[in-house]
Amino acid sequence: MKTLADLLQLGDPRLYETCAPVLPAERPLVAGWVADLHRVMEEIRARYQFGRAIAAPQLGIMKRLIYLNIDRPVVFINPELRELSDELFELWDDCMSFPNLLVKVKRHAHLTIDYLDENWQPQTWHMTGGLSELLQHEYDHLNGVLCTMRAIDDKSFKWRP
Repeated sequence: MKTLADLLQLGDPRLYETCAPVLPAERPLVAGWVADLHRVMEEIRARYQFGRAIAAPQLGIMKRLIYLNIDRPVVFINPELRELSDELFELWDDCMSFPNLLVKVKRHAHLTIDYLDENWQPQTWHMTGGLSELLQHEYDHLNGVLCTMRAIDDKSFKWRP
């Protein structure tokens, strides 16, 4: 059972690794991984008052798995992004792996994500705005990319107020 103490922090080399797909044989493990992701996200929310989604590698689970919980839980297994818009927008991004730092980045205004749900059923979701940027952030984690690496410039960092 993973807790907030298991959350990888900025500088941990595992945060820069590309994750492997979740294999059909690993399907029985997914529920436990999701429970860990949910638990740690709730701990982050309680301590820092933010957190809408978390990627498995942030807990050292080096698999292509994202857990989102805004109004209901959604599990993204082996997600793939496509149809990323040419339109970009700027925002101050945050990350559970460095909760007091904000980073100004550019993200696509909308996209489509294909994934398997927790029942191993294929799903497609067209996302815009806040959801689009959130899934880009989490998807980056699956590829070993942190928002610090997407900073607009060298002045795009600030401490959370």
